[in-house]
Parts: sequence; C-alpha cells; structure tokens
Amino acid sequence: MASLASGRVALPRLIVITDWQIPDLLNRLEQVLSLGASVGVQHRHPGAADRLFFDEGRAIASLCVRFSNPLFVNGRLDIARLLGAHVHLPAGGVGVGDVRSHLPAHARVSIAVHDAKEAEASRGADLALISPVYPPGSKVTDDRTALGPQGFEALARTVPCPAFALGGISPANAEQVRGAGGFAVISSVLRAKDPREAAAALLRAATAAGPAP
Repeated sequence: MASLASGRVALPRLIVITDWQIPDLLNRLEQVLSLGASVGVQHRHPGAADRLFFDEGRAIASLCVRFSNPLFVNGRLDIARLLGAHVHLPAGGVGVGDVRSHLPAHARVSIAVHDAKEAEASRGADLALISPVYPPGSKVTDDRTALGPQGFEALARTVPCPAFALGGISPANAEQVRGAGGFAVISSVLRAKDPREAAAALLRAATAAGPAP
C-alpha cells in the first residue's frame, strides 16, 4: 500500500481513537476526517485477529489518504509498515528506540504516558498521549485516578515532546486543560450526535490553547 505521507508531516491537533463497538464507526470517522490534516486517527482494536485488524486499518487508511489525515496504528509495527502509517506505542511495551530504525524517515511515533516513570520512557517520541485527565468515558472499568487539569499540566512539563490530553476530554472541558499540544478522544467525538461538529469544537479549543506543536 502506498505511504500515507512522503515527507515529515505536521502533528495533528486532534487524534480520534477508534472504538469498533460503534456499528457505523467508518461513517462517523469519515465525517470527522473530512476536517483535514489537523485531525489524525489512531487505529486501535484490542483482541482483534490479525487479518481483521489489518482490513480495518486498510479501510481507515483509505479515508486518511482521501482527506490527508495522519494515521497511527496502535502497538503493531508490522501493520503500520504495511499501511504506510505512523505507530503508537502502548505503555510498558517496546520502546521508541526499538521501533524507530524500522520506520521510514517521515514516520511519527506516539507513546502512552500515565505517570512519571512512563514520561521518562517517552524520550525520542514525537508526541505523548497523557491520560487519564478525566475519568474516561470509553473505559468504565479503568480504576486509575484521574490526573485532572493540574496533574496533566505537571506531567506534560516532564515529557520531551508535545503532550496530548487523553481521557474524558470533551468540548465542554477541553479549554480547562492547559499545556496541551492537542487532544486525543474516543467517545466525545465518535459517540456524539454530530461527530464532525464535536471534533471541530475540540480543534477550536486546541487552537485557543496555543500554537501548533
């Protein structure tokens, strides 16, 4: 498959993480991704078989090519390479240094950060997704204590790359989060009555927070 980017790409301001329990997910993603390159998508599907995960990723990649969106693949370097996509590293897995040499020069690497120890492991990443800022709507069994806006800001200052706020972020509370290079979301956009408008509102909040990372 052709690469989604031929040169070093600018970071998005909003990353939408997939929730494959939503029956019309691809239709909702299409609405959101039509906003252009300022919106990225992270392909995530825990427990999916390899073939299904790849086919889902290929469908998303087609949308991303159409609207010039960056695509990140969660935890699967092999699938990311097949799709010509960027890669997201979950916490506690392989490190940035482990994957960087296996990616093309244009590829971005994002990494999950939840605490100070994981912040140290983010060295070399292009962006860190720091969570949970608020109790996440998509992970009702997540018992981690929410960082809150102040906790996010403190942790964001310790990572050597732009920090994206993840976990319970919505158009209603995004402007309360300071020091964010952008936002990463699931439910507040993909389960919104109007996904495109919800995403647009979060982009406006990201722009108000400061210049692009």
